[in-house]
Amino acid sequence: MTTTKQATPSRPFNFRLWFGLPLLIMALLLVVDPSRLDFAISNWFYSTQDGFAGKHNWLLEDLLHDRAKQAVIALGLLAMGGFVLSLLPTRLAAWRRRLGYLVLALGLSTAIVTPLKALTGVHCPWSLTEFGGSETYTPLLSPRAPTLKPGRCWPGGHASAGFSLFALFFFLRDRHPRAARYGLGFALGLGLLFSISRVMQGAHFLSHNVWTMLFDWVICLLCYRFALYRVPSEAIAKNLNVVSAAS
Repeated sequence: MTTTKQATPSRPFNFRLWFGLPLLIMALLLVVDPSRLDFAISNWFYSTQDGFAGKHNWLLEDLLHDRAKQAVIALGLLAMGGFVLSLLPTRLAAWRRRLGYLVLALGLSTAIVTPLKALTGVHCPWSLTEFGGSETYTPLLSPRAPTLKPGRCWPGGHASAGFSLFALFFFLRDRHPRAARYGLGFALGLGLLFSISRVMQGAHFLSHNVWTMLFDWVICLLCYRFALYRVPSEAIAKNLNVVSAAS
């Protein structure tokens, strides 16, 4: 007699809450224009004499922008390499599904940035007249002011390199919950660090990076739900009981 090995179910997760909450915040950002807060925060790092405090700062530009982004790209390449190896009869075969999720979530989280930048045409703070530039500010959903050079600053691309690592949380949560929490904290901290550094440089308003965080969380969550999540056995039993009671 042969037995079929059952897939290990995932730990319970409140998808309604953690999918609905970021959607609610997105709706609020569309209804309540965040530009006043954006300008106030960016003004902390700007002076008419010197421009933005971090625009030519080596630590922010070379280390936190170029090198850190390269490190995240390297992580993505490692995930892709691991997934390819998992297709072969190696020890990584047991990780195939999770590695596939990681590649998918990281790829989608970062891939949406460039099309959205081209679609929206939002200018960076350093391009605006209020900060020494020549472009006119317009809110996200408003028609763009006439310009020969559309902006490419919404959402934040560099912040996405950090927030895309939300995928680590879902990659680890079912089998290594403590490591998953560390991964979540790391992704959130790195994304915030990248966000603040780019605000200091005048490359983005804070709300640009908040949008990035929300997009990346939703993408990583949806990929987890449809590519990796396995309904816990107790949830299946509960649903069966509800159906039996209803009939």
